[in-house]
Amino acid sequence: MKQTPHLNPQTVDRKWVHFDANGKVVGRLATEISRVLRGKDKPTFSPHVAGGDHVVVTNVEKMVFTGGKAKQKLYHKHSGYMGGLRSTRADVVMEKNPERVLFSAVKGMLPKNKLSNQLLKHLRVYAGPEHGQEAQKPVAAEPRLAKS
Repeated sequence: MKQTPHLNPQTVDRKWVHFDANGKVVGRLATEISRVLRGKDKPTFSPHVAGGDHVVVTNVEKMVFTGGKAKQKLYHKHSGYMGGLRSTRADVVMEKNPERVLFSAVKGMLPKNKLSNQLLKHLRVYAGPEHGQEAQKPVAAEPRLAKS
């Protein structure tokens, strides 16, 4: 009887996938990116192996929030000192550092273990339309977002 082969780090076949974030909703785009990073779109998915593809995201500055999230959602950072918690609204963070918004959204959708650090190394986020991965010839991926 033939057993199902399990994926291990030596047998992972990675491609480069390009997402264009122009006009996309932050959370729905982050969901698609996390699926590709984990490899859930492949038939060889194994939950214990970083078997996903490399992801390049451009035009992050043109993403949108739905509803009133741009004014209500807060991003926190702590200095490590007493009373060092700083909170910033999402619209302010989008102006200063739009890459942080998508990166933290994707990070929150990955498993909370050592595997997430490995997966995040395969994510490249750029605010503008240019990226440095032209040599890898990333395949354009249209997110399969739910129609509403």
